[in-house]
Amino acid sequence: MIIRLAEGSLDTRFGSFTQILYYDGQKETIAIVMGQVAGQEDVLCRVHSHCISAHVFNSIECDCREQMEMSQRLIQQAGRGVVIWLDQQGKNNGHLALLLSRKLKDQGVSQSEAYTRLGYSADARSYIRAAEILRELQVKSIRLMTNNSAKIDDLRQDGLVISGIQPLETGINHS
Repeated sequence: MIIRLAEGSLDTRFGSFTQILYYDGQKETIAIVMGQVAGQEDVLCRVHSHCISAHVFNSIECDCREQMEMSQRLIQQAGRGVVIWLDQQGKNNGHLALLLSRKLKDQGVSQSEAYTRLGYSADARSYIRAAEILRELQVKSIRLMTNNSAKIDDLRQDGLVISGIQPLETGINHS
């Protein structure tokens, strides 16, 4: 169960958002919202997992940063939308799993397979908090910005109405 702790304005390269901080008793989650989303359908939405390598250290080994920028740009163009930032580094296996998987990835193994070979879950992410936040924001349906079909299925299982998919083609392929 999430609790709204605080909110404030956030000026970005892609316009002004309202950032809202939520807490579930263990982790904080941030939603940034542009425009009126309560009671609305087909709201552009990006559910984005934390990626310290790309967002903090500007890694070129994934396209997380580019997907976030593309999401914010699309929301700006639409005039409304939501980005939910989940603390799920390394597909929620943590940064250690990500570091340990590098050698296998260098050998051509996919990230998910590398995690599995190391004894981690291929993808341990959960989107239940994102679904709770979208319900708290009173969003009726979303147009999900993603390339991940498993995320679509998980969010639908969590009770969200996904009215459409907006792929985020960055032109970068790091698998």
